[in-house]
Amino acid sequence: MTDATDPTSAAQDARQPPPPLRLAVVGAGPVGLALALLAARQWPQAQVTVFDARPADKDVGADPRTLALSLGSVQLLRQLGVWPEAQAQPITEVHVSQAPPTFSLPTDLPGLLQPLARGLRPEVRLTAAEQGVAQLGAVLSYGQLVAPLQAAWAAVAAASAGRHVLRLGQPVQGLKPLPGGGVEVDAGVAEAFDLAVIAEGGVFADQSRKAVRHDYRQTAWVGTVTLEGEAPAGCAFERFTRQGPVALLPLPPAAPGAPDGCRRASLVWCVPCDDDPVAALDEAQRRHVLASLLPPEAGRLRAVGPLKAFALGLNAEASLVSGRTVRIGNAAQTLHPVAGQGLNLGLRDAVSLVRSLRGAPDLDAALRRVAWERAPDRWGLIATTDFLARSFTWSWPGLGAARGLGLAALQALPPLKGLLARQMMFGRR
Repeated sequence: MTDATDPTSAAQDARQPPPPLRLAVVGAGPVGLALALLAARQWPQAQVTVFDARPADKDVGADPRTLALSLGSVQLLRQLGVWPEAQAQPITEVHVSQAPPTFSLPTDLPGLLQPLARGLRPEVRLTAAEQGVAQLGAVLSYGQLVAPLQAAWAAVAAASAGRHVLRLGQPVQGLKPLPGGGVEVDAGVAEAFDLAVIAEGGVFADQSRKAVRHDYRQTAWVGTVTLEGEAPAGCAFERFTRQGPVALLPLPPAAPGAPDGCRRASLVWCVPCDDDPVAALDEAQRRHVLASLLPPEAGRLRAVGPLKAFALGLNAEASLVSGRTVRIGNAAQTLHPVAGQGLNLGLRDAVSLVRSLRGAPDLDAALRRVAWERAPDRWGLIATTDFLARSFTWSWPGLGAARGLGLAALQALPPLKGLLARQMMFGRR
């Protein structure tokens, strides 16, 4: 029998590895599944359980919602071995512009400034070639991304002898802190975990109120359009109009049999919800109005498919961390789509969480560190999108001109443009 007071025995006990971390991931979307795969790779002894309400027999690959991913997100998914290269449309150029009326410059500028003034346009163009990369990001459907992520996690779970689990069709009904640390997860049967990560966000209109919330009183009309013209196949467009931003994301080539020279793009058309100029229009009218808003470089608008409307707002937690519960992705911050960075921010949340907790001797201290480390990236993007979204509701004289001049200044200053491109590709580092 070993004497419990023996210092040699105590030293041996001190060298024993800590018990495996029990992690519950609530939500089997892109962020939740990416987190689970990262945790299984980087925490060798962890026990990871993924919960989601959707039925196990649901064909998640059929979900047509469009996702825009930054280069950093594409690189992460490649490292995880789940990037569907053949189905994704690379973004090789981003064209951001201000719709007329915009600014006008004096005609009596000094002689040396006249050539600059003639070339000054309210737009900025970011290209992969300028940044020395093959692509700035990529576009694909929700189903095309989640299907390989889910298949990868199912394979990890099957090979883990029960250590990792995928529980589809089991919605989490509640979380409760446990005395001394840990979280009780109620998914029909209560289970104890060391840490619960909520990655199930939903859309703004269906969310409960978080610490920071603002209804922009704007609607996003989302669908697919068909264009023809000479625009690059991988060019994304964002157009700032009086009523809100209009974005076109390039989609893979049309199906066989489509008219020659046509391109498909995913449309996000933001307008005021109190005086919605889109809701009452038929397809032909929508095509005519939208064509008047797009820049000439986007090409000629041939068709506008069925559109769905979504309310837009900001809904953000003050911190990612609350005790042993962590919120990431849309569960932590739902943003206006003006910058198209919501999913990318969520994936960076997941990467930071896994990196910070790997081998951490004190879980609570590591979680506090995660909250501090993520704050600059989170709040920088929240503030930027919030400012841009609110600016479309302001009626200040000269606001459109100021926005157009800002775009022109970015285009004229390569260092600033490069900084913006890196921020879009990788977030704040």
